[in-house]
Amino acid sequence: MLRLHFTSDDLARIRVAARPDPLWEVVLSTNLLGNREGRAVFDAWRGRARERLRRLPVWMPRLLRALAPPYGDFPDFLTPSEAAAGMECGIEAVLSTPGRRLSQELAAMPRLPEWTAPLVRGEAAALTSLGQALRTYYESVLLPDWPRVSTHAQADVAGRARTLLHGGADALLESFRPLLRWTPPVLEADYPKDRDIHLTGRGVTLVPSVFCWRTVVTLIDPGLPPVVVYPVERTAEWWRPHARHPGQDTLQSLLGTTRAAVLRVAADGPLAGEVAQRIGLSLAATSYHLKALREARLISCSRRGTSTLLFLTPLGVDLLAENPPRPNQVY
Repeated sequence: MLRLHFTSDDLARIRVAARPDPLWEVVLSTNLLGNREGRAVFDAWRGRARERLRRLPVWMPRLLRALAPPYGDFPDFLTPSEAAAGMECGIEAVLSTPGRRLSQELAAMPRLPEWTAPLVRGEAAALTSLGQALRTYYESVLLPDWPRVSTHAQADVAGRARTLLHGGADALLESFRPLLRWTPPVLEADYPKDRDIHLTGRGVTLVPSVFCWRTVVTLIDPGLPPVVVYPVERTAEWWRPHARHPGQDTLQSLLGTTRAAVLRVAADGPLAGEVAQRIGLSLAATSYHLKALREARLISCSRRGTSTLLFLTPLGVDLLAENPPRPNQVY
């Protein structure tokens, strides 16, 4: 059983990550490739991922499998909080792990192969190899499916955000039942080990994950910033993009040519006036289409002085993720 003990300060410092964390997904997907958990949900993806792994140098998946075994613990330094800002930031943080911490966390792992000794000692060449393995695995195995990973995570976060907005922190924590059980001031979850984490005013970050399976995951060291990674809902077809006929633009069919173009331009976070310039519309026509997209909750706006900055809502992000533009579409 995992128990997180909250204070009133902790309730005010609950954060839900806006997107999936690339290094948590690297580690958890590596776990899944080494076991048979969640076969109905992950077996088809496993087949595709293993085909991609066969194109990589053998030592890369071998190294990641050693550090992120199919069952049991993996070192905390593999999932630094800096990865929330992107894969490169996360890898830089991994490679900057102090040598003493690196050695302690790796030495605590059971059955670590002898050939990992240079990494345990923190040798520069071994760390460089680890960075290469993490980056290549992410780019080769996860990135092709990342739009679907992001879509599922962001859809979950959008629902949690609405719950928090209307019901506050208590309603947010209640929304995780039965995975997490909120009995103030303790949040409980089924867990392989019996653990108590006292947040002591630090709050907690809740991170959505596609590759987390059945139970939540947290860091081993209670002194690190508290994190709880939780699984999002997904079907057996979560990884499969919708079938599209050659040349078909389903977004254009849904919204119309002009409005679809406006939505795609809005994904870049432009000013309202820039949309008109890029698409070649009058300001009045652009304003008309933007109003329709706002009312459909596909885009939102923010004032910046005398200008209006556009950005996609989670619903707009999901819609574009499922309807990528054709290669010859430029706006």
